Amino acid sequence: MYAILDPSIELVGIVTSYGNITKEQATANAAYLLHLANRNDIPIIPGASMPVQEGDMRIYPEIHGKEGLGPIQPPENFQYQIYPFDTLRVIIEKYKNELIIVDTGRSTTLATVFNLYPDHIKMVHSFYVMGGAFFVPGNASALAEANFYGDPTSSNVVVKNAHNLTITPLNVTQHAVLSEEMVNSISKNMKNIYASLMEPIFKYYYEFYKKSVPGILGAPIHDLLTVMVVNKPTIVDYIHYDATVIESSEAKGMSFIDYRPTSKKGKTKIAVNLHYDEFLEEFKRVMLLQ
Repeated sequence: MYAILDPSIELVGIVTSYGNITKEQATANAAYLLHLANRNDIPIIPGASMPVQEGDMRIYPEIHGKEGLGPIQPPENFQYQIYPFDTLRVIIEKYKNELIIVDTGRSTTLATVFNLYPDHIKMVHSFYVMGGAFFVPGNASALAEANFYGDPTSSNVVVKNAHNLTITPLNVTQHAVLSEEMVNSISKNMKNIYASLMEPIFKYYYEFYKKSVPGILGAPIHDLLTVMVVNKPTIVDYIHYDATVIESSEAKGMSFIDYRPTSKKGKTKIAVNLHYDEFLEEFKRVMLLQ
């Protein structure tokens, strides 16, 4: 919703995959949100339906609901168009160094693009990945964040090979909290095409967090922050280290860096501190159409 409403972002494609819900449901949801915005010009490209590790598939319907939008569902018999996977190659060829890829889910699909189109991926301007937890607890396990936990092998392909890479881990995304009051104010703004959806979606998500993080005053919108930092990088502070994701054992999905004083700094930007007031102001600017 944020990416569609922000006039400074030109959204040129949406890639859907498995995660908290199935790929099929995620695809229908994306199509529905585009339909409400009358943006059927944006191609929807279905990606991976499961991680590369056979038998490691796990869905989390309790977080965002069985349909992924809380109680909201696309209309019955809702029709929409999808595009073949090779559309990704076409988009890269069209935009080249202007293209920014933002990956807010499991990295299975993005890793596949690296493997299928290695020459094309070099044309892309930069990459933003939501995932990992550095020096803080995980949320899928005590050590691992959900995206890196969901397919650590693919996450490693991305963090080891992506150029101009920025990672937004739980260090910052868990603090990108929206309050009930803020969401209610957006729901009353009839200039926002998504106003009627915001409150019921948020309430479902907030109920999950009330149980998992007792005392929390809102719900963290992890994906949102990752999109925001593309145009507003100063919302967070960074360290520069190359990351690794553990692929097996009890530490599966754990992300780490070599933080020893003698270690070499890397090229990857890892966000470690959120400027909450700036985050909130940027969110209000877009969602309240200020």
